[in-house]
Amino acid sequence: MLPTLRRFLPYLWPKDAPILRARIVGAMLLVIASKVTQVYASAYTLKWAVDRMAQGQRGAVWIVIALVAGYAGARFSTTLFDNLRNAVFERVGQDATRRLAASVFRHLHQLSLRFHLERRTGAVTKVVERGTKSIDTMLYFMLFNIAPTILELLLVLNIFRSSFGWGLVAATVVMVATYIWFTRMVTDWRAALRTRMNDLDTGAVSHAVDSLLNFETVKYFGAEEREGKRYDAAMAAYANAAVTSENSLAWLNVGQALITNLMLGGGMAFVAWGWGRGQFSAGDVVFVSTLLSQLFRPLDLLGMVYRTIRQGVIDMGAMFDLIDTPSEVVDAPGALPLDVSRGHVRFEDVRFGYDPGMPILKGIDLDIPAGTTLAVVGPSGAGKSTLARLLYRFYDLTGGRITVDGQDIAEVTQASLRSAIGIVPQDTVLFNDTIGYNIGYGREGAGQDEIENAARGAAIAGFIERQPQGYDTRVGERGLKLSGGEKQRVAIARTLLKNPPVLILDEATSALDSRTEGEILDTLQAIERGRTTIVIAHRLSTVVHADEIVVLEAGQVVERGSHAALLRKDGLYAEMWNRQAQERAEESVAAE
Repeated sequence: MLPTLRRFLPYLWPKDAPILRARIVGAMLLVIASKVTQVYASAYTLKWAVDRMAQGQRGAVWIVIALVAGYAGARFSTTLFDNLRNAVFERVGQDATRRLAASVFRHLHQLSLRFHLERRTGAVTKVVERGTKSIDTMLYFMLFNIAPTILELLLVLNIFRSSFGWGLVAATVVMVATYIWFTRMVTDWRAALRTRMNDLDTGAVSHAVDSLLNFETVKYFGAEEREGKRYDAAMAAYANAAVTSENSLAWLNVGQALITNLMLGGGMAFVAWGWGRGQFSAGDVVFVSTLLSQLFRPLDLLGMVYRTIRQGVIDMGAMFDLIDTPSEVVDAPGALPLDVSRGHVRFEDVRFGYDPGMPILKGIDLDIPAGTTLAVVGPSGAGKSTLARLLYRFYDLTGGRITVDGQDIAEVTQASLRSAIGIVPQDTVLFNDTIGYNIGYGREGAGQDEIENAARGAAIAGFIERQPQGYDTRVGERGLKLSGGEKQRVAIARTLLKNPPVLILDEATSALDSRTEGEILDTLQAIERGRTTIVIAHRLSTVVHADEIVVLEAGQVVERGSHAALLRKDGLYAEMWNRQAQERAEESVAAE
């Protein structure tokens, strides 16, 4: 718990925000004013009023009324100070939440592709959501419940010592210690239950998100009932854990109430016994009752506060674990921006494997001169798409190097490298926003005219202009409101807007029908001109125009040359070409 709290404190006391520090100081002064008023003004005025009434001096009724009014005023002042404190502190809590959440979000984007492929997005977002929500709550309870309760306890003990002796002080200390011990013991037991409940909740939510993201797949296989049963089973496990957790809360509340009421009864009985011996006044019974009752209110919340802080520490600890997750791919010390003058790309003896002992690429040598097009083809699993990921430096190589204009990409900044590369992927995933936003995502700050020019270059401007809302048309979750060809054209427009010197076409037409593929190919070949282009393809008919075609098999280059030269070799490329030609012929016959 303490390490997490130590990491949390800098967000509470920001070095670069003196105004927020002043707000914290002001809030604490209001806390002190509230507790002093509550302990001294309200308790003493009520005691004096009761003593006056007990004396039977009805002629002093106006004094009693004034004391009662003072008691009411003190109670109002306590409420006023508490709410002013909340108003002063609110900005501090929200700012701490904002800065920590933004820090986590930025770090998530710095983590490697491997991390995001291995973690469920729903589970990660749930961890961040719980962690950020716990910040404001923890700040509030630590500063405005625990600290004021300690101050109030010290004030009450001082009054008990001076007015009633050390016996009542000792009894109060024993009561508070017993209360804290019991609360901590039971809460620690409940924390384990809560952790399991959170794990089950996270699992249920992440499954629900995963299932909804794969909505079409569920429909394809008629698995709605299967998914429903899986989700129901996950929620049933969570419900059982929640019932156990809530039952344990009942036992905690009963035990706390027993301890506090024993102390209240014992304290009042002690003062009543002293009154019978002439040591204390009638008002002292009310005085002790008022002080203990006021002390019990924050103590009654102490169990909930401890549970909240304990749970907050668990939730924030999980979020800090995300922050502590190291980035697999980092800039080299002193890395300089990539300087692209021509766009000459080379793969020199490149070796790579996603897992140790399972190499994917086994010594790849590729040379793509500036302004030329290289096509990479081969069977599935040969390592074609891995080349694109390595050029983007989503992973670090296990051997060899990749250069752009003679500069090793491992020695330049990732931001400058990725700004020089554009990609049209096989599966274009769009933001759930407008078409204009998705095209404009290619370059920050792009104007509307530039977005429209890019759309015209991708041959999608006509489609957009026919929509009732034009460029403000929303594309839906992951762009599902658009067809495959429309999404591909948005991806092309986005890349045109970026205007990179190096272009990757990663099976950009493999998911399209023949007619749409032909239209998209014309557009793609137009944007290839003047750029260094790597075309990763499964359909060989899409790469016959390439300056050089490289055939990969089992992570190695087995053939290379132009389309005509590879056909003359009568090797793997020719075999693939003939097989695909036969498939196209069969499809044509079937269509007729």
